[in-house]
Amino acid sequence: MELDGRVALVTGAGRNIGLAIALDLAKAGAAVVVNARSNKAEADAAVTAIVDGGGKAVAALGDVADPEAVRRMVDAATSRFGRLDILVNNAAVRGEIPFAELDFAKWRAVLGVCLDGAFHCTKAAHAALKASGQGAIVNIGGVSAHTGASDRAHVLTAKLGLVGFTRALAHDLAGDAITANCVVPGQIDTARAGGRAPSHHATHKPLVGRRGRPDEIASTVRWLVGPQGRYVTGQTIHVNGGMYHGS
Repeated sequence: MELDGRVALVTGAGRNIGLAIALDLAKAGAAVVVNARSNKAEADAAVTAIVDGGGKAVAALGDVADPEAVRRMVDAATSRFGRLDILVNNAAVRGEIPFAELDFAKWRAVLGVCLDGAFHCTKAAHAALKASGQGAIVNIGGVSAHTGASDRAHVLTAKLGLVGFTRALAHDLAGDAITANCVVPGQIDTARAGGRAPSHHATHKPLVGRRGRPDEIASTVRWLVGPQGRYVTGQTIHVNGGMYHGS
């Protein structure tokens, strides 16, 4: 219960990695604001799972690409729980499309959620995280932004942008006692639209011989935002079973 008394906002927390993070932070004692863009059933199910486990949670629907919706999410945290200590920018839009077919609208749709969304959430949460005195931000990256991949120019650009954003935040917010780190999952067993794994999974394999589990990403996030992670900031941490070695 190392996060007892603290409050976390996790974006894109209705399923997969985001859900695992929300559940693990709740197990550590944090009250959790569970964000989903529009799927109320998923957000409510996550809240129910946390409450049934003895934790505290509230759902907050909204698109992270919309600054007003983001403001309402942060308000939900501070009005319901009185504070905000942890922000996990996990919401993302992924997909594969050849560059020749990638128009500006599709480009902006991905960057708007992955990169602009992280900016909006961090701006809205900054004052509360500063007031915490132990604020922590974790941005969730993507391994293909580091290995490279075909048909994912928009996704790779957004996810690698999060690395630069993380490093900038570490410098800008250190004086506010806020840490900022980027966790980069490798090949994780998650539910995907259409049920098909990205094509780059066929060319990069984990050394450990299996895909990772969402809870293995969640445990890394939990450590980073907890008391043992206070001396870690500005880092890009790869959790990928050895499929990629780098920074």
